Amino acid sequence: MRKFSIILKYVILSIMAFVSIFPFVWMVLGMTNKAVDITAGKIQIGDQFVINFTNLFQSDLNFTRALFNSAMIAVITTVLALIFSSMAGYGFEIYRTQVKDRIFNILLLSMMVPFAALMIPLYRMFSQLNGTFLGINSFAVVILPTVCTAFLMFFFRQNIKSFPKELIEAARIDGLNELDIFFRVYMPSAKNTYAAAAIITFMSSWNNYLWPLVALQSPDKRTVPLVLSAMGASYTPDYGMMMCGIVIATLPTALIFFLLQKQFVQGMVGSIK
Repeated sequence: MRKFSIILKYVILSIMAFVSIFPFVWMVLGMTNKAVDITAGKIQIGDQFVINFTNLFQSDLNFTRALFNSAMIAVITTVLALIFSSMAGYGFEIYRTQVKDRIFNILLLSMMVPFAALMIPLYRMFSQLNGTFLGINSFAVVILPTVCTAFLMFFFRQNIKSFPKELIEAARIDGLNELDIFFRVYMPSAKNTYAAAAIITFMSSWNNYLWPLVALQSPDKRTVPLVLSAMGASYTPDYGMMMCGIVIATLPTALIFFLLQKQFVQGMVGSIK
């Protein structure tokens, strides 16, 4: 009976693994086939990869520029979010007062508001700054709303709870100021937390579609999700080229996750080493 239970467990896990990985396998196979073969449901390696790849980077959609835009936005957003969100979480936990706890509770309540409800106020606010680097159709408009989110502040604050406060007191006795304590004592000890937050932030920024669709109006400022959406909106979509673009767009996030997988798991469970 026990042996049957183990076999059944592995069978179920194998089926679930196949269901999970099949869409990506289908995309990889699709990028080597013609659009008509993909529509017909052909699931085998074709001979159209070079053609699809060439069409993707030679199309009027300027996929190369979109990759650069997405990478720049995602990297800048991730770096700024890690710095400011961790500083905010650190401050809320280390320098606790009744007023700060109430402010933090209000910030947590803001997580219940869907982003779609914030788009119109954000658009009106940034549109009043047109003519500056913060106006609509600038990369700063996409980056700034995600630099310091309530979720990341909450994430860092929860992880800081396990940070030994004795180290902070010892650093103060040694004469370090508060910024030095943060950058030289806390940050090197919280690398797992930063790795987990970096993966979450980078993936969220890289895959962001709705706000860039509203804020970025010039074709040369479109990001990868916007370009992929434009491919599918044509009258006769080239599914082979689309599959090639989707696979390429998936690689950066997958690569970062696999490189930081161990730190991501440790950071999510709150360990600080």
